[in-house]
Amino acid sequence: MIGTVNILNGTEMYKDFKEKQFLEPNSMIPFNEAMCYGETCDDIFSDEFIELRANVHHVTTAQYAEITIKPLEPLLKGNVDRIALWFDEDMFCQINLLTILAWLDQTDYKGSIDLHLVDDQFHRVIDYSLQAEGYEPLYKQVMIQKTIPQKVHPSPLKKGIDLYLSYLKKDSDLMMYIQKHQDVQVEELVSLLIENFKEYGLGDTQYFEIVNTSRQNL
Repeated sequence: MIGTVNILNGTEMYKDFKEKQFLEPNSMIPFNEAMCYGETCDDIFSDEFIELRANVHHVTTAQYAEITIKPLEPLLKGNVDRIALWFDEDMFCQINLLTILAWLDQTDYKGSIDLHLVDDQFHRVIDYSLQAEGYEPLYKQVMIQKTIPQKVHPSPLKKGIDLYLSYLKKDSDLMMYIQKHQDVQVEELVSLLIENFKEYGLGDTQYFEIVNTSRQNL
């Protein structure tokens, strides 16, 4: 039985916590994904999932396994007593959070889950105590069927889901902004998007693809 496993949204948070000696290094696992972008499948962390997500990120399945799956091995293989989740409130992090919660639900995890939401400086903002129940069907409804759910807990997850289901639509504030700035060079526009749409939490990799795809479709 492993004690507490802390799942962090990505390598930057991992580096920050390690530098500050905020948590026990051996207990920290970064979730290196951007689940809010690209296709996924029902069976989380399966071979099909790995292949789909590797294609989204333009890497081989071996590279994806090294970057994303390998750090998760203590969670995937271990008998974990308690899980603490550390995620930002933006869309990017909330959809990653939904994926982890859905996997825990999928694997019938019955242990304790503490959710710690942090700000962009990785400082704790609010805490929740959760059970891994209902998140697998929620994940399928949102990520596979792309339909808006009736009830979502906690509320930051609901906001993240709402943004996720609308952000690539032509009339979203993000896509309208991109359309209005057709004459701006891609690199400059990506910087503007990161600055002006913090609630999405997207990085330059996703924005480059979104802008380039948008301009190709004109």
